[in-house]
Amino acid sequence: MKICGLREPEHVAAAVEAGADAIGFVMTRSPREIAPERVAELAALVPAHVLTVGVFRGESPEAVRAAALTSGVRAVQLHGRHPHGDFTALKDLGVRLVRAVDARADLSCGAYDEDLLIVDAPQAGSGQPWDWAAVRGRPSGRWMLAGGLGPANVREAIAAAEPWGVDVSSGVETSPGVKDSALIEAFLRAARHG
Repeated sequence: MKICGLREPEHVAAAVEAGADAIGFVMTRSPREIAPERVAELAALVPAHVLTVGVFRGESPEAVRAAALTSGVRAVQLHGRHPHGDFTALKDLGVRLVRAVDARADLSCGAYDEDLLIVDAPQAGSGQPWDWAAVRGRPSGRWMLAGGLGPANVREAIAAAEPWGVDVSSGVETSPGVKDSALIEAFLRAARHG
């Protein structure tokens, strides 16, 4: 389970304490954007067993590399229509690579040399639920479902799509970019236990 878009130490702590497997830091234009230097401070609070992920959308491999090295994240997520060459250019970074796409893309995990795949809503970042069952059985390998998830519907989404994991951002916010510790805890509890 990945909690994405964290910017405050108390939300990082809530995610870790509630059992998140990964924490995402958005280092691209977004209401959740955070500077690589601030990510380094927050990532230092995350134990080694929880994956820290730098999220990028449209940046060049050189810009991603610089931000990843500054922040010290242990994974890089390229969201959207990044070409295969962007992933190849980052292979030597020594971090896990995550490809985040909508359901119209190639849904084979590893097709772009990534370690993890995220299948997101057609309108990524909208926070709107979508037809999760439409991807059931299509993605291969380690893949996570994203898009429109929250504490109240994550079990329904898991049942519909049967993902390896789930990824949430706006579904644990009180307003765009403002996380809520209680919602983070409720989401992780629901995702794990129903």
